[in-house]
Amino acid sequence: MYNINGELSDNHNSCLNNRAFLYGDAVFETCKISNGKVLFLEDHYFRLMASMRVLRMKIPANFTLEYFEAQLLNLARALHYTNARMRCTVFRNDGGKYLPHNRTVSYIIEVEPLDSPKYVILESNYEVDIYKDFYVTSQLLSNLKTTNRVLNVTGSIFAEENDLQNCILLNQNKNVVEFLNGNLFLLINHTLVTPPLSEGCINGIMRKQVLNFISNDIHYKLEERTVSPFELQNADELFLTNVMCGIQPVTKYKKKIYTTAFAQDFLAKINQSI
Repeated sequence: MYNINGELSDNHNSCLNNRAFLYGDAVFETCKISNGKVLFLEDHYFRLMASMRVLRMKIPANFTLEYFEAQLLNLARALHYTNARMRCTVFRNDGGKYLPHNRTVSYIIEVEPLDSPKYVILESNYEVDIYKDFYVTSQLLSNLKTTNRVLNVTGSIFAEENDLQNCILLNQNKNVVEFLNGNLFLLINHTLVTPPLSEGCINGIMRKQVLNFISNDIHYKLEERTVSPFELQNADELFLTNVMCGIQPVTKYKKKIYTTAFAQDFLAKINQSI
């Protein structure tokens, strides 16, 4: 029997035994469908497989790249969505407490339509600050997209309460890690800087695209290194990346006003590539 908001009930509610609900025992991928195609499909699939292996989940034999793609597109096509945001959440099946009774998994895919197949900068004024209430730990689990996102939730509430568009997260060493919903890049002269995965940032899909682009661009130097909060105000540009927005340039941090030319040009290149 359960007490749900003061009402006693013996009706079974599937979420009450779901390990994602009880323990955050789940990982997820958020994908962008553009003109009926899953962008960066292989990167999403292999990141999901790697995350499941780290969490000791039993990967179904039929969960191939082709199967993953088909399940995403079948749902989008059923609703006639050619441009969409899709989230696939994989969770360990019911049973056990901290120690699961088995390691098999199930998944849920959800979809919502998007207006455009291309990436666009949605907010021209984008102010951020550092969130200091809680910290990211610099470990392998922090690189995974698990459903344990309480830090991101409280940080998002803090941003809203302070009229900010986003916040920057730090790790236990007080080094810059990432934004609440994306990876962080600094442009300093002709050098693009981003924290390495060892600092605790998400192993982002769009982050990987940016790194690949820059590594082949003779005009810019790339550095994956520790970033101090003091460096933020010395940068020419500051922007976040994720697979849904592509690139979102920051325009203001404290008293620092940033330019956005590099980010806008780079977003155009990403649109050309897709």
